[in-house]
Amino acid sequence: MEPQTDTRPSFPRINAPSPDFEAKTTSGVRKLSDYKGKWLVLFSHPADFTPVCTTEFIGFAKHYEEFRKMNCDLLGLSVDSLFSHVAWMRNIKEKFGVEIPFPIIDDTSMKVANSYGMIHPEAGETSAVRATFVIDDKAYLRAMIYYPMTNGRSIPEIVRLVTALQTTDKHGVATPEGWLPGEKVIVPPPQTSEAAQKRAGEGYEYTDWYFSKKDLK
Repeated sequence: MEPQTDTRPSFPRINAPSPDFEAKTTSGVRKLSDYKGKWLVLFSHPADFTPVCTTEFIGFAKHYEEFRKMNCDLLGLSVDSLFSHVAWMRNIKEKFGVEIPFPIIDDTSMKVANSYGMIHPEAGETSAVRATFVIDDKAYLRAMIYYPMTNGRSIPEIVRLVTALQTTDKHGVATPEGWLPGEKVIVPPPQTSEAAQKRAGEGYEYTDWYFSKKDLK
């Protein structure tokens, strides 16, 4: 008997290069390489003209300038057509008074959705779940968040996550639960017994050899 081949799409992996893509969007063709040198939040939604997705897009639009100040762009995606996206964006502006300032990918082929693991058959065969991917300025995937179709994401948490990731990169630190700018960060634990012995005298807010905090200057 010949071994069976697993035909399921492989999921992207944190700290690995992000799956490449080129797709039609409401702002023309977009490629992953277009975002070189910038951070990108790529997020999917199950369908246009649905209530939970509408609230999320309004939330992303309201936080758009915060993302831009962090050198971070937004890019939405669903398996709906370009014409559906345009009509929905116009409807949001008309009914809610909010203009959607970022592109939405037309992924009727589900090519991008499959390459990013957005299609979960248990949740729906032909709709993308609520997936969020944070891609850094070197096109590496840094974080993934999945939500069910029934529950909306917290956009402020995504803003916080991008801020925390950029802080980690800039200062070589970690951030504790719920960290916000201005709060203490976690100093990476020592990697040798000798370094652990010295940690208490290094001037940090010391709790134990593996747990110390400091202010960012």
